[in-house]
Amino acid sequence: MQKKERFFAPLRFAQNGTWMVLVAVCLLALTCPAALRADYHQEKTLKLAPGGEFDLDASVGSVTLAGSSESGARIEITSNRDDLESLLDFSFDESAGAVRVTARKKYHDWNWHNNIRVHFEVRVPADTRVEIKTGGGSVRISSIKRDADLNTSGGSIEAADLGANLRAHTSGGSVRLERVTGQADVNTSGGEIRGSSIGGRLEARTSGGSIELEKVSGDLLAQTSGGSIRIEDAGGRVDAKTSGGSVEVRFAPGDDRGGDVETSGGGVRVAIDRSANLELDASASGGSVSSDLPVKMVGTISSSHLHGSIGSGGSMLRLHSDGGPIRIEGR
Repeated sequence: MQKKERFFAPLRFAQNGTWMVLVAVCLLALTCPAALRADYHQEKTLKLAPGGEFDLDASVGSVTLAGSSESGARIEITSNRDDLESLLDFSFDESAGAVRVTARKKYHDWNWHNNIRVHFEVRVPADTRVEIKTGGGSVRISSIKRDADLNTSGGSIEAADLGANLRAHTSGGSVRLERVTGQADVNTSGGEIRGSSIGGRLEARTSGGSIELEKVSGDLLAQTSGGSIRIEDAGGRVDAKTSGGSVEVRFAPGDDRGGDVETSGGGVRVAIDRSANLELDASASGGSVSSDLPVKMVGTISSSHLHGSIGSGGSMLRLHSDGGPIRIEGR
């Protein structure tokens, strides 16, 4: 009898008070069924041999893609909505040497994806050409040996260990690059750009952030409308321009390709190999120009303008500042 009393004790407690909590839970389940839904999960494995192409086009979702030594494309899709297939039309197409995955929304509403989280986890052979386009989410790729083209309308982009060329665009996030063997063309409408160990030519543009780059072997173009620029160990010609910050460029030893460095809102500081041969034209509208390196002057001597040659002369290095001093150093 004591066991029976203990068994029914919780029921008496519920009858005396906690029934209100149970009623509230039931009402929540009826009025907000999404709050109690389980996550969506789908996995697909498609035929894809090394040397092929992978294309993902999604209306919404973040993407993580990695190359591997195995054949086949493996796609794992997760979401916070278990009714995801009522919101998106999925298509998985495999043909000779190519896989194409699409996820298109079934109805149009600018506010459509605000409460939907979707993620694509993808593994493909490392020797695969990759193209990714998403309407809203971050994109991260790694360990790919062929060209990659990445595009997102609302998230960051990260790329690491790429053995070929890269094109990347985001309308609202940062861009980070590490160890890209080929050329890279990246731009963002609203974020910073960071990169290191780029083997080929790099073009980096942002409308609203700073740029920091290190060990770029090829020619470099860096432009920002709203931040500073810092470049370390530039191995080729440097064209760097900002409308809202300082610019610092350190040329790698042996680099005398020159360039064009300009800022409308800060100072300029460059470090050049002491054995470099360059033509120099440096002017500052809001400060002085100074150099640690000997310059064979041409024209009128001025504290705000330095024109002449370094060493025996060569490619032109133009420096200009509208908002601060210019400093030229040897390394």
